Amino acid sequence: MPQLSIVNRSGEAISCHRDAEGGVSEIIQPSTTVAIQLPTLRLNLTLSPCVSDEKEKSTPVHDGWGSGLNGIVIGHSLTFGATWAVLKASEGSPWIIYRLKITREHHYLLILPRRDMTQYLSDIPDSVPLSSVTLPGTHDTMAFYGGSFAQCQSVDNPLAVQLSHGIRVLDIRLAVKKHRLMAYHGRYPQKASFQDILAVIHAFLTSEQGRRETIVISIKEEDPPNEGFSTLVHREILKGPGGKAMWYLDNTVPTLGQVRGKIVLFSRFGADAESWDGGDEGIGIHPTKWPDSVKEGFTWPCKNTTVRIHDWYRIPSFLYIPEKTELALSNMKPRPAEPQTPTLAISFFSASSFPFASPPTVARGFGWPQAGVGVEGVNGRLARRLIDLLSGDDEYSQKGDPRLRGWVLLDFYNDPDPALAPLLVEFNFLGRVKGEEGWS
Repeated sequence: MPQLSIVNRSGEAISCHRDAEGGVSEIIQPSTTVAIQLPTLRLNLTLSPCVSDEKEKSTPVHDGWGSGLNGIVIGHSLTFGATWAVLKASEGSPWIIYRLKITREHHYLLILPRRDMTQYLSDIPDSVPLSSVTLPGTHDTMAFYGGSFAQCQSVDNPLAVQLSHGIRVLDIRLAVKKHRLMAYHGRYPQKASFQDILAVIHAFLTSEQGRRETIVISIKEEDPPNEGFSTLVHREILKGPGGKAMWYLDNTVPTLGQVRGKIVLFSRFGADAESWDGGDEGIGIHPTKWPDSVKEGFTWPCKNTTVRIHDWYRIPSFLYIPEKTELALSNMKPRPAEPQTPTLAISFFSASSFPFASPPTVARGFGWPQAGVGVEGVNGRLARRLIDLLSGDDEYSQKGDPRLRGWVLLDFYNDPDPALAPLLVEFNFLGRVKGEEGWS
């Protein structure tokens, strides 16, 4: 008989009706899993939130949202389809619901809270350092044009949309053109100036939703080395919207409280920092090295933090997508043998090599992998692995609440489903121990 394991990570008790006519079959408490037997390979469930009464017994809430028994009706075939999917829910649903196929006869239903992706950092204490926050980001944030080996983001997701979707780490590549800084990817112009980019970010960080958020900007020179690049970046920061007050420019990893409403500079440039206040120490978080496409990753010290980076992008072909995904994911997992010094993990899930691994191919895959025809991309594999962890169907998560930390940079971050960023964000609220990682 088919089995369904319902994993409740919503933070509230949930009542589960087996069918639209029956009573409450199960009350699923927060952070618990309930296994139920299904008569067929088709879901016919209604989920409703509960509250605790004075006797601390959970009872269903009837607040008028959704449909059918004032809850979410789930009718979904388990016979066909991808190994994971996001289930459609009624408008106003407080949850995001994921289905994960373990075997044909065993499926997981993962219930997560639906967070406001425009302001999720507001729910994290000021004392938490950015090294202990999981931030979705985009690799080559402005690379919308130039063909399959230059484009890394969809034109349907311009910068303002990325910010509203929860993207908080931006990878900005700039070139000097007629004494101005312009967005480029290689030799391909991206139709935006640095000032255009800063205007969008300033508008977000001064909005009601964004004023308690923070944005990390990694800036890299896309030209051959230009001795005036560093000076020009500094000049445009000062004359940009909000001026210097909008920026955190120290060469240390700050806490959230230090940078709410600000831009954190991560400078992948700076051969000449004389024009900056404090020289090298005033040019933001500044890598001491960045070797090209190192498969095993590398580390470097940043005052109060060890920075650990995975940026193996030159994979031989799409056949290496599984290995690429696992190595980048592994970089996010805390390592017991690490010293007490805080660690910031920066993981690039992007990769590209000519001719068999263009950025769209690596990120999205191709064909129909759910039917065994084609290749699943990095983003789909990452989503599936995150659902594994959150569902408890992963060796790592069996040791307690899963802990993934760090900054994650993705190509085509909204493919194959917009629910990838919310999965990453949810790890900010898991595996937290009072008194650790700045969590009070």
